[in-house]
Amino acid sequence: MSAALQVTAFGLALLSTFLLLLATCTDCWMVNADDSLEVSHKCRGLWRECVTNMQDGVRTCDQYDSILADHPVKIVVTRTLMIMADLLAGLALATLVLGLDCITFLKEDPCAKLKMCYGAGVILCAGSILGFVGSVWYAVDVYVERAMLVSYNIFLGVHYDFGWSCWLGMAGSMGCFVASVLLTCRLC
Repeated sequence: MSAALQVTAFGLALLSTFLLLLATCTDCWMVNADDSLEVSHKCRGLWRECVTNMQDGVRTCDQYDSILADHPVKIVVTRTLMIMADLLAGLALATLVLGLDCITFLKEDPCAKLKMCYGAGVILCAGSILGFVGSVWYAVDVYVERAMLVSYNIFLGVHYDFGWSCWLGMAGSMGCFVASVLLTCRLC
């Protein structure tokens, strides 16, 4: 039972880490939701802003000036938290691989392998919390920005909703958390 649980937790952690990496690298954290003419589809991400022409499918992306330039707080904080979550999830995966029962590394010391699985669970939990906070931070800031425009009756012709990258970050974080719960609570 323990080996099956470890492999299940490893598979979930691997998928969730991939989702976190994908969310960090992609560029659709905010998407325009009210384009009545439907001429273009605009996404804003952590690294660039892309516009897709709906008529011919041409996509153009503008990179942000510099990583060191002044950016909104939501971008800087989300970048930092998502990169930290990616690094912690990758470290947890490496630790978990070495701690799996089916791997011959430290086969003569099962107690050390179990401690490695627990350590991977704790690291995954920390990474999931950072990824979830980063994703929710960005989503809340998008919501507050939209609410302020509505409350002041400012209509710019377009408003933004959460993009699929934001949802991927949340899903990856929740998957890492579930994998960490499996590793730390169910391996006893």
